[in-house]
Amino acid sequence: MLAPDHGAGGLAAVLPGALGALGLVTTTATGLSSTTTRAALGLPHAERVCVVLADGLGHVNLAERAGHAPFLRSLLPEARSLTSTFPSTTAAAIGSFGTGTAPGRTGMLGYTQRNPVTGALANMVSWEGAVAPDELQREPTLLSVAAEAGVRVTSTGPARFARSGMTLAALRGGTFVAAEPLADRVDTAVRTLRRPGLVYLYWRDVDRVGHHHGCGSWQWGDELEALDRELARLARSLPAGTLLLVTADHGMVDVDTALRWDVAGHPALDREVLLVGGEPRAVHVYAEPGAATDVADRWRDVLGEHALVLERADVVARGLLGPDPRPDAVASAGDVVVAMRGRATVVDSRTQTPASLDLVGVHGSLTTTEMGVPLLVHTA
Repeated sequence: MLAPDHGAGGLAAVLPGALGALGLVTTTATGLSSTTTRAALGLPHAERVCVVLADGLGHVNLAERAGHAPFLRSLLPEARSLTSTFPSTTAAAIGSFGTGTAPGRTGMLGYTQRNPVTGALANMVSWEGAVAPDELQREPTLLSVAAEAGVRVTSTGPARFARSGMTLAALRGGTFVAAEPLADRVDTAVRTLRRPGLVYLYWRDVDRVGHHHGCGSWQWGDELEALDRELARLARSLPAGTLLLVTADHGMVDVDTALRWDVAGHPALDREVLLVGGEPRAVHVYAEPGAATDVADRWRDVLGEHALVLERADVVARGLLGPDPRPDAVASAGDVVVAMRGRATVVDSRTQTPASLDLVGVHGSLTTTEMGVPLLVHTA
């Protein structure tokens, strides 16, 4: 198990470091200074910075399959392994990445979490069932900080992301340029960076393929090859002196279906539980009033060595959700939070779709494979 680093060794440091490279002085709510973070990450000053986030490209996953990625492999010897957030999942990680803070500040705590207004589960990727983005996530985004300081800021990704809940919550600021294939996003970045500024480029398919086929599959290797080709082209095409940063939101492990517990069919896990959220590797368990300790004890008895089971107060006290958390933000976490070990998972077939139950590659927990994300640095 690897606890998240909320300083310069964590994913939240990437954008502050990028802004520091551009000469912008700012400090986030959790104390990440753009100046000191740039120095800690060893980033040079530059007039142009391109930050690529490849969803699901964990540092361990990349190192294990580096034969598929000659360009990225060439950067690995000097790469830093940063930590993702807890949970090590897109919503929590993107919230921290975009604000330079932590899930305990952004309120973005997992794939699904309880909406405090409705009491039902909200999906923090699609934003279905969630409160308005600016009501939930109140930290200033670093893209907006940069844009307001006069930096030319551009994000490129799918058109449907332009006004999505996650974008508005964590990545608002500057101009959004819709581009669907990765090649088009690369072209957008190259074209935009003919002038000084900051470009953020997102790519999802490594994560998508890993979910459906597993990070050990040939399909994952093929997708890594496709990503590597386009990033190599990006590096060749950027104007001289451009700083290129490649990172990820989390890694991934392939499940063992023999180590899967379904709350719907397990009375000891279901007893005194109102709702199960989060994801199979990082479970938010919402208990009946006053029952959290008993629920936690039963889950420990059932899951044994396959899980770390904590009550919410312990999660906060251990700093897993970051320093100086907002009470209203962490209130949406489970009364009991479960981080799975090895290749084990917990699901609830009453609230999860059949497709989600069949996922091969998953993430969210505190294992080194899920938590480690690369910071790959190249100067054009």
